[in-house]
Amino acid sequence: MAEIHELSDILANQIAAGEVIERPASVVKELVENAIDANSQQIDILVEEAGVKSIRIIDDGDGIDADQVTKAFLRHATSKITSRNDLFRVHSLGFRGEALPSIASVADVVLETATAGAEQGKRVHYKGGELLEEIGTGARKGTDITVSDIFFNTPARLKYLKSQSTELAQIVDVINRLALSYPEIGFRLSHNGNEVMRTAGNGNLQQVIAAIYGVQQARKMQAIQAEDNDFEVSGYISLPELTRASRSYISVLINGRYIKNYNLTKALIKGYGSKLMVGRFPIAVLQITMDPLLVDVNVHPQKHEVRLSKESQLMALIEQAVKDRFANENLIPNAYENYLGEEQNATENDAAFIAQLNDASQPYVSSCAPESTPDHPVPMTPADYEKLADNFSVSDVTPVVVHHAEELQGTAVSEFANKYQDGADINPFDEGGTAMVAEQKSLDLTDDSIQAVDEHGQTFPKLDYIGQMHGTFLFAQSEEGLYLIDQHAAQERVKYEYYREEIGKVGLEMQKLLVPIVLNYPKIDILKIQSHEVELAQVGLHLEPFGDDAVIVREHPGWFEKGQEEDTIREMVDWILRDGSLTVAQFRERTAIMMACKRSIKANWSMNDFEAKGVLDQLSHSENPYNCPHGRPVLVTFSTLDMQKMFKRIQDSHEPWIEYDNHPF
Repeated sequence: MAEIHELSDILANQIAAGEVIERPASVVKELVENAIDANSQQIDILVEEAGVKSIRIIDDGDGIDADQVTKAFLRHATSKITSRNDLFRVHSLGFRGEALPSIASVADVVLETATAGAEQGKRVHYKGGELLEEIGTGARKGTDITVSDIFFNTPARLKYLKSQSTELAQIVDVINRLALSYPEIGFRLSHNGNEVMRTAGNGNLQQVIAAIYGVQQARKMQAIQAEDNDFEVSGYISLPELTRASRSYISVLINGRYIKNYNLTKALIKGYGSKLMVGRFPIAVLQITMDPLLVDVNVHPQKHEVRLSKESQLMALIEQAVKDRFANENLIPNAYENYLGEEQNATENDAAFIAQLNDASQPYVSSCAPESTPDHPVPMTPADYEKLADNFSVSDVTPVVVHHAEELQGTAVSEFANKYQDGADINPFDEGGTAMVAEQKSLDLTDDSIQAVDEHGQTFPKLDYIGQMHGTFLFAQSEEGLYLIDQHAAQERVKYEYYREEIGKVGLEMQKLLVPIVLNYPKIDILKIQSHEVELAQVGLHLEPFGDDAVIVREHPGWFEKGQEEDTIREMVDWILRDGSLTVAQFRERTAIMMACKRSIKANWSMNDFEAKGVLDQLSHSENPYNCPHGRPVLVTFSTLDMQKMFKRIQDSHEPWIEYDNHPF
């Protein structure tokens, strides 16, 4: 056996650097977090060649006492904690004492620092873990640290770095998360001398969102607030129409620390319910405040992963907060803004929104209580624009170009322009020629208007039915403007809510089969099906063994589509085989969506006035009349003002023609 010996400090630090310092973005994260812990108000991050050549962090924080500087480069040396009890009440971002020695062991580091009132500061130079220089200097209050030639002595790690654009994107992502966590701190990121991102540091979280994701996106962010005895949740979440293809735009912040937690993200998405498109995710910034005793941050060296006490309680709070936020929202997309006039409206709407963000009279907004802004900016007059030009600084809200830039250019609402094509050969009418509406309520259609009933506290417009186009879209009007309704999505929403209730009434109506249905599966699938007999029975499916590789079905729920019994059963069984962790509630949810889709009127099928009014009436009574179960919009609107703009009845001065020449039309 080889002799056991103790590793040198330099080698131990290089090993630790493999966990803490993976790439230039890791260096940026650790050093900026140190600056935040030092109570900085402004932090400048200057990088060259995506941080591979050099990274410089300048802050105006407390600085380090001259006699303490070299101690900061010792392994496990920290000012953040002193005892075991402090480890379970961590209030700072850093506390492990690994960052500086790890960075110094694999790079060339020069640090200058000074504290308030000190006669002089201290300058130290480390390379490869060795102290090369230590002198006094007349530095200003704060810290200025430069890291260059990263991984110069570990070429294997240097070889595995990605392209400059990829490494820069990682750095941008780190600064974005920190800026969202601390809106009261000003951040400025520069790459090769070009400014990439800047935040004002005035505490306005929505302004930070505008600087990172763009003003158009920030306008569609809604304030959220909830709390209980243990947790306080605040921040901003996007309207259902503003989504992305991945979860990477969701920032969960616990006590100012960005963390990755699948369960909390899942709770946020679940709060949207069926308002989100399938496979789409919102933009969100959730700031969670809790007692440090309820969170263990000492799980991973990079501190992205944490352990939470009462996690299920926090999940329920987040889910309910999102549900409550959109419970009374009018979620009908504006068709003119999204399609015809997005670029034309951008200047006016963005300018008004930016004016709100930059309003000098706006009160300070702490990270725990972001200010809620109106859903729609107040229209501006020409005089307002002149005032805006004097007060507005473009640099305060400069959008940053990140690795998701191509995706940011589009909005998810454009997807509702795609027509629903599946099942076009299914006749949606019964033998009497009447459209199949889900258990239609008693309708009073003596009036041409469909009056919304505020059963769920929602504001749904009073619609006057006009007609149908191409057997696919319905037209209606209200005092506010013109509405276009996707007839399939509308009836799918109505039927989904009907089936969601009916599926829970298992056993009340079962259809006996004269000829039982036999389904063949491999032995491994038969075993999985048998292990989920309870879940299947709770939705009305009783599958009896029929030999070694088959099951037999002798009855099924009465709400099954006639002629599609076997296909429906197979699809439901496939869910269990594909995702055995489905709960009964999730199983019923998917079944309701499937049945609603199969039994709703499809595109290219005409309806008479009575049938169309029936669909609109039932839609107005729905719990969520704005989205189908898959998250697609049910209806969009052209406001009266939008129509006037399209036909040039409204001029740039926002006055109608009649104001100019008394022309009555």
